Amino acid sequence: MSAHRVVLGVSGASGAVLSLAVARHLLNLGAEIDLVASAAAERTLAQECGAGASEELRAMAARFHPVHDIGAAIASGSVPVSGMIVAPCSMRSLAAIAHGFDDNLLTRAASVQLKERRRLILLAREAPLTLAHLRNMSAVTEMGAVVMPPVPAFYLGHETLEEAASQVAARAVDMMNLSAACAQAWSP
Repeated sequence: MSAHRVVLGVSGASGAVLSLAVARHLLNLGAEIDLVASAAAERTLAQECGAGASEELRAMAARFHPVHDIGAAIASGSVPVSGMIVAPCSMRSLAAIAHGFDDNLLTRAASVQLKERRRLILLAREAPLTLAHLRNMSAVTEMGAVVMPPVPAFYLGHETLEEAASQVAARAVDMMNLSAACAQAWSP
């Protein structure tokens, strides 16, 4: 068994490449991944990353949990995990987490992280933001989550979208405090 078990939630927001990049970084650190993906995430993965993207993501997971399986292990605080990353995090999922609407496994697992005072990193993907989005971001931040819009580190001069997504994903994984840093650091 690995030293770290991390829940990876994937919602239907654009930016599906982030989920694959997060999973790769977690695997490189030796973490076990509990994966839960919404139906919209499956569609977005196929549309943005190709027909085999969902299968590739599932292959990286130690465990895959159907989004409607509210009785899955990760729905309980008694199951030891290091935390959860939602990549990407739709505004629908953000709102559900902010208001405690645990109507599917992704939002329930996120709520479990909050109630157990574990790390919850939300790669919130939307632009521009409405006042409702901002208030929901404020609410989850006050509860202990980290809202991390996937803004690329332009100063690193990435040449591809995959490089930029990998850097954002590495920063999210670094925020889990699992081990040494994954992300490339800025240096003057």
